[in-house]
Amino acid sequence: MNDNQLLRYSRHILLPQIGYEGQDKLVHSHALIVGAGGLGSPVALYLAAGGVGMLTICDFDIVDLTNLQRQIVHTTPAVGTNKAVSAQQTLFEINPGVVVNTITKKSTEEEFTELVHLADVVIDCSDNFATRYLLNKLCVRLKKPLVSGAAIGFEGQVTVFDMRFDNSPCYHCLYPDAGEDAEMRCSENGVFAPLVGMIGTTQAAEAMKLLMGIGESLQGRLLLLDVLSMEWRSIRLNKDTECPVCSQIL
Repeated sequence: MNDNQLLRYSRHILLPQIGYEGQDKLVHSHALIVGAGGLGSPVALYLAAGGVGMLTICDFDIVDLTNLQRQIVHTTPAVGTNKAVSAQQTLFEINPGVVVNTITKKSTEEEFTELVHLADVVIDCSDNFATRYLLNKLCVRLKKPLVSGAAIGFEGQVTVFDMRFDNSPCYHCLYPDAGEDAEMRCSENGVFAPLVGMIGTTQAAEAMKLLMGIGESLQGRLLLLDVLSMEWRSIRLNKDTECPVCSQIL
């Protein structure tokens, strides 16, 4: 790290659990963020501000006025701009030392395979099951840690699936794919603005911990948040020994 980076990240370096070594790991890490909406916004902001050296942001959607109530990486002048590009512009203002790659079209499975292969951690901030199942399958196959989050209404959840550990469950263990297309989307059901910030920020924290190899991750635990009662609950997740996606790595 250069002198400017040492100063910028000094409050991290002062933490004994991080220090110079931990921050240096962040600076030389690559995170894949899929989705630059309500969850992806705080994830991208904190990973960039915290010094993760390279971010790849995937989102083919454009910024809409209705997004600005909660998707805080985007500004009013960005309406009509691709979300990945809008996020890139904001992150450059926050930390020009971070490299931000943008993927502005729908990626095929082959393209996602290459993106996951190149990343040190994958953060799923998508809003559809098809993408979640695909990312899970690829992270299982390539043994990449996957930080998963979801939020709708006043309720959210976050967990980590880390196939570097044989006993880790995967997303399919939690939500078996029944072939149904039903989705819960913010555009149809609404979402409380701070909720996505709370879940997304938790995803960012988990991703940074994984990159530095510090603390205890949410692997094997699902955090559930009810904002109306302001209650967090933790549920233990077990690997499904008959899971068609990850059971072969038992």
